[in-house]
Amino acid sequence: MKKKIIILVTIMLLVTTGCTKTLSDGDNNKVINEETGQSLTSNILCLPEDEKLLETYKEYEEYMDVDLDSLSTCENMKIYESESYNGLWVQFFVRPLAWCIIKLGEFVGNYGLSVMIVGLLIRLIILPLSAKSVKQQDNMRKAQPELERLEVKYKDKTDQDSMMKKSQEMLLIYKKYNINPMSSCLVSFIQLPLFFAFLEAINRVPAIFENNFWKFQLGTTPLVGIRNGNYYYFILIILIVVFTALSFKNSMNSIVGSSEQMKQTKFMMIFMTVFIGIASIQLPSAIALYWVVTNAFNVVQTLILKKRGS
Repeated sequence: MKKKIIILVTIMLLVTTGCTKTLSDGDNNKVINEETGQSLTSNILCLPEDEKLLETYKEYEEYMDVDLDSLSTCENMKIYESESYNGLWVQFFVRPLAWCIIKLGEFVGNYGLSVMIVGLLIRLIILPLSAKSVKQQDNMRKAQPELERLEVKYKDKTDQDSMMKKSQEMLLIYKKYNINPMSSCLVSFIQLPLFFAFLEAINRVPAIFENNFWKFQLGTTPLVGIRNGNYYYFILIILIVVFTALSFKNSMNSIVGSSEQMKQTKFMMIFMTVFIGIASIQLPSAIALYWVVTNAFNVVQTLILKKRGS
């Protein structure tokens, strides 16, 4: 549970920081798109299609991390750019994902739908790893009574010989229940770069935020949308809170521990749900939609995997 909280906090922070750089003026104030409430990105990968937004970027070009004259329009962006070197992270992760979102968006006729489809495809790609992680959690829950008895057995023994015996017995329990302590770390190691690169790809393609999906303008934050009288943005906030809470609840159900540990975990779950709900009012709708769809997929996926494993 703690690891998932760290991952979620990191993702939320990456939305506004990470490798994506926010455009600031000479007084170090963030440049905001007044129509949407979105903080503009300094290191965009392609030019915005909206003329007014493009003029804003040109106005602050001296503070940007890229040369606007070197950029193509988003619809003409290449999957690989040899003329400008942005590092391996951008060239092999961020740019290809951004290109996929753009091309799929052109095919389906909507960037918002494209963002959600690509997000789901990433979830499907890592589905075997997720299934393995759920299985490991289930095995750990089955092994927990024996692990607790082991802790009681060696509670007051701190000598080296006892510690060695405890480790050996613990390994036997892990072997009995087919538990690999390193597997969960491996899952996070593989999936986190994909998720981070995907979020960065969204942030660095301005054309995505110029599009609309249903009642939502993809660059507009719920706070600005509601302020402008579009109360459909309340739906986004509610869905983010609901599916975040359900995702945490699924994780909590797989955790075993003392009553005190469970109380602490429940408190952290409530705190993080509230935190994410508050933070969501400042998220561009494109990222909010991604968050809702992928978390909904995660909730359904976990329920199915647990049902199949029971």
